[in-house]
Amino acid sequence: MAEEKDMSAIDDGDEEEFEVYTLVDDESGEEKEFECIGKAELDGQMYYALIPFAEESDEYVILKLVTDKNGDEMLETVDDDDEFEKAASYFDNTLFDEVDYDAE
Repeated sequence: MAEEKDMSAIDDGDEEEFEVYTLVDDESGEEKEFECIGKAELDGQMYYALIPFAEESDEYVILKLVTDKNGDEMLETVDDDDEFEKAASYFDNTLFDEVDYDAE
């Protein structure tokens, strides 16, 4: 699944800006909006952690930034298991690492 990205940020009225990406599924043509909750450059590759925009979700999607043959940037799925695990581990530790205040 390769997706196009819309780099525009939207203001929800609470003075917080969210980066929202409109992703298009290559197979179905379905468009869905996602909010960016994290970005990371790992080993020279940029990765994005995204959650469905305006929906409750406990899961997030990891996509990588690639440049197509026309020089256009787009987000696409991470197909390599090792590459995905590396990015997922980074985002899990960075975004969802709980602090144990009882630990010494």
